[in-house]
Amino acid sequence: MKIVRRVAGAVGIAATAVLLGATPALAAGGTVHTDSGAPLTVRSSPSTSAGSVGTIADGTAVTIDCQTSGDTVTGKYGTSDVWDHVPASGGYISDAYVYTGSDGRVAPDCGGSSTTACSTSGTGDPNTCAEAVAKAKSRVHTTYDSSYDGWCDRINAQNYGWSASGSTTAYVHWTQIPASYKHANDTNVPAGGLAFFSNGGAGHTMISIGGGQFLSNDIHGAGTYTQTTIAEIKQTWGQTYLGWAQPWFKVNH
Repeated sequence: MKIVRRVAGAVGIAATAVLLGATPALAAGGTVHTDSGAPLTVRSSPSTSAGSVGTIADGTAVTIDCQTSGDTVTGKYGTSDVWDHVPASGGYISDAYVYTGSDGRVAPDCGGSSTTACSTSGTGDPNTCAEAVAKAKSRVHTTYDSSYDGWCDRINAQNYGWSASGSTTAYVHWTQIPASYKHANDTNVPAGGLAFFSNGGAGHTMISIGGGQFLSNDIHGAGTYTQTTIAEIKQTWGQTYLGWAQPWFKVNH
């Protein structure tokens, strides 16, 4: 369990969150402190083995837009399995190295109940959000399959019970989705929600399985279907994150 980190005169967003209650609703702030003064590595997912997406210097103030559970780490402020998503760096840092004024969570869950839930209402999708997530998980593989190579939008449609999405590319799909179904720039994607990216061409899309994790084709090898994060797609492919949408497909409209 993490040690208590409150100090006399502590002020700021994190302290306010503690006073208001145990379930935070807004982004919070903190300050990175490492044992040695070395920079803290920002990871692509909440794991010590995840790829680095950068570093944050000791003593740097950070904004935390959400928190999630991951690998247990012992650091400056005790032992914790909480990881903080730092939007400015596009990744996660262990909360064991972040002073927030509390030994509890101070920001919403990443992809958790603090965000709009996934819903198929008005979409006509054959499968529910939960059924789509279950189907996506059953399709995970690490060897080449030509039916997955470059077919991100079709894969999402298949998870929801369609044979195709009805859109020519992932980016075109994003532009066709009615505004009421879209959440631009929101990284808190509920399980079943579809994340979209732009690269000046076809773009990319993938399905959330909750907790800031997604299933995507090709990211870990052509024709594969594996777990990833928004940060990894941005770093590895240089894609621009557009936001997430409810599972609306042109094929039914």
